[in-house]
Amino acid sequence: MHPMSVNTAPSKRILIIQYSFSAQTRKLVRSMMEGLEEYPVSLFRERLRPITEQHFPIGTIPKIVKKMVVTMFRQRVPIHPLSPQCFEDYDLIILAGPTWSYNPSGPVLSLLDRDGERLFRDQTVLPVISCRGFWRTHWWGIRSLLRKLGATVPNRVVFNHPTKEPWCTIGVFLKLAGKIPERMPLMRKHYKTYGHTRSQMAEARRFGEMIGRALIQGDGLEELDFRTKLAIFEG
Repeated sequence: MHPMSVNTAPSKRILIIQYSFSAQTRKLVRSMMEGLEEYPVSLFRERLRPITEQHFPIGTIPKIVKKMVVTMFRQRVPIHPLSPQCFEDYDLIILAGPTWSYNPSGPVLSLLDRDGERLFRDQTVLPVISCRGFWRTHWWGIRSLLRKLGATVPNRVVFNHPTKEPWCTIGVFLKLAGKIPERMPLMRKHYKTYGHTRSQMAEARRFGEMIGRALIQGDGLEELDFRTKLAIFEG
């Protein structure tokens, strides 16, 4: 747990729970926190820690295929206990994680199963999704699960990889296999970089500012428009 405060008398308390497999979610969250810190808020960040280490890159093709299959069926990945501070009252909980085969990641699903009722009931929760491109099933699924647990889910933040298909899928697959697709002769023209760009990080920071401003002013998060061309690439 890493407590962070903007000033000595913060008026809003925000809990950020994150799981990051390949560092992409972590970078988005860091940028959003920079934006939030422009306002009088107190931030508490909790990283979900799987009991069994999840390796990135995965390595061999058979291991990747196996991972894709089990995550498609929402296999849980057990996690270590949360810090006690997570169960305090907050004005907002941000739940951030990657998409695994159209679904929330295994560690996030384990969190919802084990701690969801105690953690999210009567709380406002904003999901943050980092994905290759197919985020809607993830969003619909996690919204439904959170609402069943008694949470209010007013909106969502989604960032996908800004690369056209099929090159995005091919590039991610190669990256999972431990390759460097952006240096391959056939790929580098179409696949410039893995994951989210600097422009997207700047947009995530702006989103953090929007959220902080809305909380301080008492505006509803459902009124915020996060579906920008920088965040969601429609290539």
